[in-house]
Amino acid sequence: MKHLDDFLRLLCGRFDNTQQLQELRENGGPALPLAEHVNTVCNDRISGLPVDFAGKFVLEESYYTTEGKTHASPHLFLFTEEGEAVKLTSYQLPKTADESPVSYSSLPPMEWEELEPSGKFTPALYTLHDGVWEGGSVSMFTPVLKFTLYERFSEEALEVTETMEVNGRRTFGYDVPIVYRRKADA
Repeated sequence: MKHLDDFLRLLCGRFDNTQQLQELRENGGPALPLAEHVNTVCNDRISGLPVDFAGKFVLEESYYTTEGKTHASPHLFLFTEEGEAVKLTSYQLPKTADESPVSYSSLPPMEWEELEPSGKFTPALYTLHDGVWEGGSVSMFTPVLKFTLYERFSEEALEVTETMEVNGRRTFGYDVPIVYRRKADA
């Protein structure tokens, strides 16, 4: 599991794009939201995992702030090794009792047998090129709604490009990737 461990060492922790926002402001670049990722391995919150289970579940807490309002968007991902690559499979995230967004501290107990992969998200595959993990996927959420994910993970940053298109017209996404850097307090 060396590839998986190396990959998750880069991916897990607290990250934000404040440095990118400052650089864009100084250079007249495009406006992006303030974005933060908190990525935490959460196998310890899942009961009944097989003893020899080789994957790692990660809770990704994403927070996007625009015009003073913050929107939380948590996701549950399973990462597994696939030969020399690492595969990301999206899973349905259980709801909290009050329907608020899930964080690691509020993550309800989960049973392995009850976890379900997302039927809409096409698993992403990442490969290592010169010290940088790169990959992504294209998912058709509906016959007209296309989600494209492309990411690059390195010692310096997590670069994330996500777009949504309806009937071929982009409805979400930016012309540049969001560049997350590890927070000093992480």
